[in-house]
Amino acid sequence: MLIHLLLFDMSLSRFNALQTLENRIEPLPAVFAEGAAENIASYFGENVFNDEAMKKHLTENAYLSVKAAVQSGQKLTIEVADEVAKGMKKWSEEKGCTHFAHWFQPLTGKTAEKHDSFFTLTHDGRVIEEFTGSALVQQEPDGSSFPSGGMRSTFEARGYTVWDPSSPAFIMEVGDGKTLCIPTIFVTYGGEAQDFKLPLLRSQAFLDKAAVPVCQMFDKEVNKVGATLGWEQEYFVVDDALFSARPDLVMNGRTLLGRPAAKHQQLEDHYFGSIPERVYAFMRDLETESHKLGIPVRTRHNEVAPAQYEVAPIFEEINVAVDHNQLLMDLMDRVARRHKLRVLLHEKPFAGINGSGKHNNWSMGTNTGVNLLSPGRKVNLRFLTFFVNTIAAVHKYADILRASIAHAGNDHRLGANEAPPAIISVFIGEAMTKLLDQIVKGKTSDSQEVKRALDLIAKLPNLELDNTDRNRTSPFAFTGNKFEIRAVGSSQNCAGPMTVMNTMMGLQLVEFKAEVDKLVAKGEKQEVAILTVLKGYIRRSKAILFEGNNYSDEWKEEAAKRGLNNFANTPEALDVLSKKLAQDFYGKSGVMNKVELEAFHAVQLHAYCTKLSIEAKSLEEIVHSMVMPAVVRYQTELAANIGAMKEIGMEDAAGYQKDTLKRVIRDMTDVREGLEKLHKALEKAHAADSVRDEADILCHKVRPQMDKIREAVDNLETFVDDQYWPLVKYRELLFVR
Repeated sequence: MLIHLLLFDMSLSRFNALQTLENRIEPLPAVFAEGAAENIASYFGENVFNDEAMKKHLTENAYLSVKAAVQSGQKLTIEVADEVAKGMKKWSEEKGCTHFAHWFQPLTGKTAEKHDSFFTLTHDGRVIEEFTGSALVQQEPDGSSFPSGGMRSTFEARGYTVWDPSSPAFIMEVGDGKTLCIPTIFVTYGGEAQDFKLPLLRSQAFLDKAAVPVCQMFDKEVNKVGATLGWEQEYFVVDDALFSARPDLVMNGRTLLGRPAAKHQQLEDHYFGSIPERVYAFMRDLETESHKLGIPVRTRHNEVAPAQYEVAPIFEEINVAVDHNQLLMDLMDRVARRHKLRVLLHEKPFAGINGSGKHNNWSMGTNTGVNLLSPGRKVNLRFLTFFVNTIAAVHKYADILRASIAHAGNDHRLGANEAPPAIISVFIGEAMTKLLDQIVKGKTSDSQEVKRALDLIAKLPNLELDNTDRNRTSPFAFTGNKFEIRAVGSSQNCAGPMTVMNTMMGLQLVEFKAEVDKLVAKGEKQEVAILTVLKGYIRRSKAILFEGNNYSDEWKEEAAKRGLNNFANTPEALDVLSKKLAQDFYGKSGVMNKVELEAFHAVQLHAYCTKLSIEAKSLEEIVHSMVMPAVVRYQTELAANIGAMKEIGMEDAAGYQKDTLKRVIRDMTDVREGLEKLHKALEKAHAADSVRDEADILCHKVRPQMDKIREAVDNLETFVDDQYWPLVKYRELLFVR
């Protein structure tokens, strides 16, 4: 009887969770907008202060001023800001809003907001509803607890949120509450960037300034160039009750323990398979909420791993696309909870199966409607110019691009299960590889050589139809009319790598224009000068091009010979941010000054250390308080059984019990010794002289020790009585619907 009581205590959380799931007879109903199933256009963007809403609620002067601010960066006067605030308030109140919030993206990687009511009191005690231009344009949240990298002391809490008119305001619905949200940047008292948005906006302006003169070599009508982004968000979905019964998922977003199920993704039967009914209801609900907020999600499907899915939108202007992805990740969590589900955005929530990424499809477009990375029928030299310059930029700044996707979660994912490796290389496909080779083989650069190069491009198959197979192992791939950055982590803010893409391209185009102008000044024809410079870039950038298997050991050896770095972990990858390459990269472009760059580096290192420390402490607690007590009780039962068999003279028949007990004792010893070593390594890390030293110890001492503990615990999971095991197993998390 005592053993059964202990068993009940130990497995209560796990089996209660499974019982809760079993009692869910049918999926919860989805909450759809009226008419959602028939006509998305009827409600798309209804909660966005978009062009239609502005025309209705703003004066002509205010409307034109906002449009000018978006298109050319003109500053708004306080009088215009007051008019915009008045119209925005009227629009939002008609939709039931009682509060407004400056919505921003601090260096936590998440979004932040502070809500204020429209309600206020006048000097004589009267209650009025008010929203002024000053409240719209700037607010002063208590910023002391946001990561600052040393730019602000705790007692110096002043940080400012400043309106970004290029991203439209929207209404966030949470339950019955509605809040007007205003996208903003977040800066210090001195104006330094404390978020992801301001560097992104600066990089956009820099790319525009650098790209327009290059575009005007081919078309004088071009006066604006902007980057576009299409992200592909991968994620896992698990049942809420099972999630809550796993402390590691609750605290870290990933499982620190757990043996892969006998069946996982090896049959390849989940990919593009039939979507489970509960998940389908969640997806439809999410799409409805997204469409109301103007997020143009279009694609949904099962991904490779069990319980893994993907959602993707139509391409958008890069700043709006980043905001939409951040907003979507918040929506996913809230909508999933309505369906008694949990969304996991961690890059590697489960061992032994695919992790989740967020492919960033990046391109550039002009005010004349031209995609600069799309081969055209007439201006193919323009396509070749931007195509080759992109490759040259990646070759020159690969280490900075690698740093932009470095964080603790991505360290678990890069290099396996269809995730690209840490070595940055570029895949352009067989057709484009042959084209560049043929162009370089030309011995001279003259008008005939230019004609030959253009003829070669014209004879290519339609690249936009993806005539060549994609290389799923490549971190940076050309896919017909865009480049796909495949190494971005699923939980990351896209603004980080997109800021790097814009900046590297801007710097490269400035250099390109200067080199062409120099040759033209010497009397060379412009087309000939362009091709001459491009040939040099192709030759010098050849090392970054790779068409083979990026996972292979041979590629690691070959990459080293080519001079390509392999930063296998976050601390190593982030080191480039303290070097002259990064200082010049951000300084010359004006995207980040020296103080901002140092602060950003410090914040990223500190986040890495904090996440690993939390994981290690979570692992200690779970093993000490849940796993080991369960194993001890099973060990006691085995020993009692062996003793009982001996008492009745049947000790020889207890061979299985003895062997099992030996295995339990062996693995328990490994766990105990591992926990001792882990604790000492953590103490050493926390006593380190610098954050960089702490990161190094956590990476090379703490993480490997956690892996060893996991191996021993996962061994125990295979043969400890299932009724004793306290943690929800992979077979339950991933396959119980």
